[in-house]
Amino acid sequence: MKDLARFSRGASESAKAAPASRNATASQSVPQVQLLTISDEEAGQRIDNFLLRVCKGVPKSHIYRVLRSGEVRVNKGRIDQTYRLAEGDVVRVPPIRVAEKQETVVPGAEFRILLEDSHLLVIDKPAGVAVHGGSGVSYGVIEQLRAARPQAKFLELVHRLDRDTSGVLLIAKKRSALTNLHDQMREGTTDKRYFTLVQGDWKNARQHVKLPLFKYSTPDGERRVRVQADGQPSHTVFSLLRRFGDFALLEAELKTGRTHQIRVHLSSSGFPIVGDDKYGDFALNKALQKADGRRIAFKRMFLHAWRISFRHPESGDTVTLKAGLPQECASFLRSLEGGEEGELLPYGMLACAEG
Repeated sequence: MKDLARFSRGASESAKAAPASRNATASQSVPQVQLLTISDEEAGQRIDNFLLRVCKGVPKSHIYRVLRSGEVRVNKGRIDQTYRLAEGDVVRVPPIRVAEKQETVVPGAEFRILLEDSHLLVIDKPAGVAVHGGSGVSYGVIEQLRAARPQAKFLELVHRLDRDTSGVLLIAKKRSALTNLHDQMREGTTDKRYFTLVQGDWKNARQHVKLPLFKYSTPDGERRVRVQADGQPSHTVFSLLRRFGDFALLEAELKTGRTHQIRVHLSSSGFPIVGDDKYGDFALNKALQKADGRRIAFKRMFLHAWRISFRHPESGDTVTLKAGLPQECASFLRSLEGGEEGELLPYGMLACAEG
């Protein structure tokens, strides 16, 4: 359990209460008051979000409790949870002790880089890797990048991809870049495109799907989404790229960015994504995991973030980045057509994406 008894006491009172006979080892385990000076990269964020990052492992309820109690001070003055930090602010963080637990060792990892400069790191995320830890996952891409780059002062996800979705993933290296790109996404000025393979006889060359999406949790706590009248407005544009027998390869263009948007829009329209273990055709997925004649086995979800366009947060220039279709997806498509060589995608999409 978290020990919050000291939150309501000043540092001097705590010192008087401490027994003089404590040994050096014990004294090292006692939490101390921290005075933290806000850097340029930390400026602009709310004090509650800052404390949640600094006090890792401390529940949100405890963070807000010490904020309300006045134990947290900025420049020696009381503040509330909505205060936004400025460069040079000195934050007093009270002593917070948590029960000791074994730390998860995060193995550092790098991923294929599509772009890197002083503001951004853009990678091609493989399928099967979570973008961050949580919900039964000890660590993800962002934790692995931080472990591999201990010198990096700031690394934060700009957006997210589902664990089983591969492709273009943006990471900010400056807070200013993070807020700028978030603003662009809220304004709808970014352009995100995905490749996906669905089962069914897709008819239209271009199809708008506008179905409201509602987020909920299953009894075991798993996050899910369904179409519901009072859900969030959601809009995806699908373009038919090519048919492969009973399957259709589509490009999905996100007009809004809701959780599981592409997956639920397609499933609810009667075209489940191949390999989707939440909203797909489970019998089909199981059958495709085994090879059948020339068709090879396929054991992932066929959803790949292949292209993104945005304004660079520093220069304002338009940046377009592409990630080629993963080899396992390309090989599966070729096996559906009997292994024949030739263009898998129209307009050279595959070739230019792999450049």
